[in-house]
Amino acid sequence: MRTLLAHADVVVTMDDERREIRDGGVLIDGRSLAAVGPTAELPDDADRTIDCRGMVLLPGLVNTHHHLYQTLTRALPGAQDADLFGWLRTLYPVWGALRADDVYVSAKLGLAEMLLSGCTTTSDHLYLFPNDVAIEDEIRAAREVGVRFHATRGSMSLGESRGGLPPDYLVEDDDAIMRDTQRAVETHHDAERFAMLRVAVAPCSPFSVTPDLMRASVALADDLGVHCHTHLAETLDEERFCIEQFGVRPVEYAERLGWLRPDVWFAHSVWIDDDEIARLAAAGTGVAHCPTSNMRLASGVAPVVRMLAAGMRVGLGVDGSASNDGEHVLGEARAFMLLQRVGTRDPGAVTARTALEVATRGGARVLGRDDVGVLAPGLAADVVGWRLDRAAYSGARADPVAALVFCQPQDVDLALVDGVERVRAGEIVDLDLGALVAEHGRRACDLLRRSENS
Repeated sequence: MRTLLAHADVVVTMDDERREIRDGGVLIDGRSLAAVGPTAELPDDADRTIDCRGMVLLPGLVNTHHHLYQTLTRALPGAQDADLFGWLRTLYPVWGALRADDVYVSAKLGLAEMLLSGCTTTSDHLYLFPNDVAIEDEIRAAREVGVRFHATRGSMSLGESRGGLPPDYLVEDDDAIMRDTQRAVETHHDAERFAMLRVAVAPCSPFSVTPDLMRASVALADDLGVHCHTHLAETLDEERFCIEQFGVRPVEYAERLGWLRPDVWFAHSVWIDDDEIARLAAAGTGVAHCPTSNMRLASGVAPVVRMLAAGMRVGLGVDGSASNDGEHVLGEARAFMLLQRVGTRDPGAVTARTALEVATRGGARVLGRDDVGVLAPGLAADVVGWRLDRAAYSGARADPVAALVFCQPQDVDLALVDGVERVRAGEIVDLDLGALVAEHGRRACDLLRRSENS
């Protein structure tokens, strides 16, 4: 099946030359891109043509950090004005009442929301498994929505009784964690090019897992040939915890455990200095920058401009929908641009095009992928498009590419993933979003009732 996306006002390729093609087009052959260029220069033998006049086309956006189950606990009283540790202590008891179907529905709603925001590839960090929850609950949702999914089998093993933050009833035994993590990778991970599903190993954080589990996790990932992920250096509370418990700051702690390597990416990395940035850059370790969550929890401003200048791999993450209360990846690109300007007091610190680059090819690099994040022949057929004839972009036609970031973030009008049209005219194909929202809302209410009665 050959599909031609024709006559787009601009095709933003994010290729090595960063081409932006006026009256551009994209020819898709099956799962891959066959040609990208001016519409007049593309073959006209497609089986179908989609007229993209009035649109800007981009590679599908990439999200590098999330907690999809948290869509059920947005804006909860008691957690609205807390820092990270207070927020977690408030929400742990609620999450302890999660069931398998809750995780499935929360993931499906969250993935649909992200797809509409322009995201075609996403990672998720599921690190608690109460009741009958399993990583398969999220995988099933991702398959149904049709996005590329990097499931990370997270874990918590250091409960309150042993000096950790989470309650004991939410942690698992190290051996059980390792067994199920290996099972998840061996059952689901696809290392092939254009894979729709990959699995990574993801102990949660320095304050919720033991050093032994951190070492064992990276060793297991090495044996299985997959990536590793964890939270690191998110807050000053975490820094104090690491100094008190381990005698070093978080980056040094991770380095001692063998976690500074190119097949690792950290979430947040807000509180790192120039020497630590240089060590992370030299190791090839990636970072998922989560600007909205960092603002929401008053965690701080990550030094992303300095990370990029040092050559670090940096992508964007929406983080959990209870510490962001949304999951709009284009909106995250805007937040990244604006927050870095505030943090550096430099109005040119991050341009709109830099923000889009980090949201596309930057995120792909963080996840270890060379087949997404760019529109070029031979790469995956993941393309998203926004119409410009709407109120939010009116008056911004002089630079429609920058308008995507400077103006109020909008949902996509078109999205193809793996060559399949997933969003058409602003609606997800073959998904009753209204029914899903209603079911999700019911489950959110039921979860709160169960947690209050437990």
